Amino acid sequence: MSRIVIVSNRLPVTVKKVKDKLTYQQSVGGLATGMSSFQKDYQCLWVGWPGISREQLSAEEKSDLFEKMEQMGNYAVLLSQSQIEDYYNGFSNKTIWSLFHCFTQFTVYDNHLWESYRQVNQIFCQTILDIIKPNDILWIHDYHLMLLPNLLRKRLPNLSIGFFLHIPFPPTEIFRLLPWRREILEGLMGADLIGFHTYDYVRNFLDSILRLRGYENSLGHVNYQNRMIKVDSFPMGIDFDRYFYSTDQEETKNEIQKIRQQVSHNKIIISVDRLDYTKGIPERLKAFSTFLEDNPEYWEKVTMILVAVPSRTDVPQYQNLKKQVDEMIGYINGKFGKLGWSPILYLYRSIPFHELAALYYTADIALITPLKDGMNLIAKEYIATKKDATGVLILSEMAGAGNEMSEALIVNPNNCTQISWAIKYALNMDDKEQLKRILSMQKRLKTYDVKKWSEDFKENLIKIKNTQKSLSAKFLSPKNRLKIIKKYKQSNQRLFLIDYDGTLAPKYYKFKQYEPSPEIIHTINLLIHDPKNKVVIVSGREKNLLEEWFQSTQVDLIAEHGAWLKKDSNEWKTIEPLKKEWKEQIKPILEVYTNRTPGSFIQEKEYSLVWHYVNTDPTFGRTRAMELMDSLTYLTSNLNLEVIHGEKVIEIKTTGINKGLAAYQWISEKNWDFILAIGDDWSDEPTFSHLPASAYSIKVGPGISTSKYNIQSSTEVRAFLKELALKYKSTKQMD
Repeated sequence: MSRIVIVSNRLPVTVKKVKDKLTYQQSVGGLATGMSSFQKDYQCLWVGWPGISREQLSAEEKSDLFEKMEQMGNYAVLLSQSQIEDYYNGFSNKTIWSLFHCFTQFTVYDNHLWESYRQVNQIFCQTILDIIKPNDILWIHDYHLMLLPNLLRKRLPNLSIGFFLHIPFPPTEIFRLLPWRREILEGLMGADLIGFHTYDYVRNFLDSILRLRGYENSLGHVNYQNRMIKVDSFPMGIDFDRYFYSTDQEETKNEIQKIRQQVSHNKIIISVDRLDYTKGIPERLKAFSTFLEDNPEYWEKVTMILVAVPSRTDVPQYQNLKKQVDEMIGYINGKFGKLGWSPILYLYRSIPFHELAALYYTADIALITPLKDGMNLIAKEYIATKKDATGVLILSEMAGAGNEMSEALIVNPNNCTQISWAIKYALNMDDKEQLKRILSMQKRLKTYDVKKWSEDFKENLIKIKNTQKSLSAKFLSPKNRLKIIKKYKQSNQRLFLIDYDGTLAPKYYKFKQYEPSPEIIHTINLLIHDPKNKVVIVSGREKNLLEEWFQSTQVDLIAEHGAWLKKDSNEWKTIEPLKKEWKEQIKPILEVYTNRTPGSFIQEKEYSLVWHYVNTDPTFGRTRAMELMDSLTYLTSNLNLEVIHGEKVIEIKTTGINKGLAAYQWISEKNWDFILAIGDDWSDEPTFSHLPASAYSIKVGPGISTSKYNIQSSTEVRAFLKELALKYKSTKQMD
């Protein structure tokens, strides 16, 4: 079984120095808790920072720390105090955390912090390179290490790398504010599988790589630098049984008794969060104040227990937040409180598991209203703890968990009136309705728990690696190159069917005209020099342009995807009589979409129309293209026309006219003993399908194709064609 190497900023064990002695304790946080069961089931090694700076450790202590960590299945990455400050407290939390949660007013853009972030990602990279084994599966976690996948990919191209982001990925309009957005995207795309909690975050990421880097996706699959990667959502689960059965334990039962004695018969509302500006705690307190103001009949009958776990206490924004929360709680308790009753019981500390489980179990309502949250496992933990107990979850629509837990009362975290109403509705909900909602959510949480989540991610990573292998297996190997060359040398009648854009020349973008370079013309002439060879350029370009470009060569030409043929320097002809009157009906529709889509334009060929949207905003252009496809498919159903959606183009032409049908005019002409067809996109598939079984077909780039082989680029195509021609030439000279 392959070893799973988990990589995160923090290890699941935190090291502290107390009275010159190292202590080891379990780290707090959803990732450490969630992955603990995964570690038990698989052969794992966890790589991360142990929570103590390098300067605090003597040489002997470092040795002891590494030995102790190895015994626990961990490997420590040691960082200096300045690196921790600038990389973690600095760029990770002052830049990425705030920006990705859409708090642009708190985001810091500092090049020094960015350099520290890059440096620490390099340190993690080198650490992993020192310990990685050939068949290891690497699973990198969260926003602290977004450069790491590509750093490792450059050094170990075949390594299996998964990356999971535990915080939101922001909309492109927010993400593009980041000066280092290109580096972050390239870093992430070094992974084979990129996971997010929700489809919203998947969509934001795919939109960003499209609009900022120009990479399209097909059902979440992205062809990046001739490597297929997958982007998908995996909503993180919890250790369901741990919470569900927690109330069977004596420690939890004792805590439940304490809570009930303290709050008497009051209804309990709990609020549990890290003290972070993303959690919406002031807005929640304001909503609770509104509830008390509007519903005096609930005074002395409802108690909110607010647990705020200290976080980043040395950061000014968090200090100000702490002051604001303290003042609001004081104001609410002062305004509404009475002797023997305070509306809010405030715990500013981290609480142990049994106390937390007891709070979950006894609470009549869990009020969880973050302004923005990647998932929020607290909402899931609350529901899981309700073994034979009632309770209502009030959950923000801005939490990732809101997509899964539709039975909760979903609220806008900024709408105090709505939250106030939800509290009152929850307090009056009958037990039968509460249990119905709880059981429905529990069933889902039990089915897709943290173990299932981790296995799902691992299986999808293995699956995309297998897909990559199946695609790479078709890439033209040295052995198969020699096989084709050998067949070429033995043959006497050879036919070459070669696409132009993306095959002989680079694929054009922004409608740049890549006319044949001297190298391309030289390559073609090398092939034509052999009288045994017939070379046909098979293109979607207009016939006049192709004729101008290749007038100095003796090639045959297929233009406009098979509408026009030119053989043996004769005149252009069509396979069958073609009509073009239909263009008068279709062109006005294309003009409407061109006017509505800035950057798009119409290309009119003799027997076809092409709508290009390569110069448009990528997302907007793709949306308009989908609309146009629907309109054209309906309108052309009785016109014997074909509507083809290609790479940022929509082409309308007579049905049945394609490159393959045109190429067949040459294929059927002789008993060729060597045929080689090369193309790069959908328009070349008909050519491949018309070839006899003995022919060789090559697709440029990865992807599913009927071709026998794939090749990386147009540069490699030209090199291979030269190799064929020169092999013949050198052999002839030797003879």
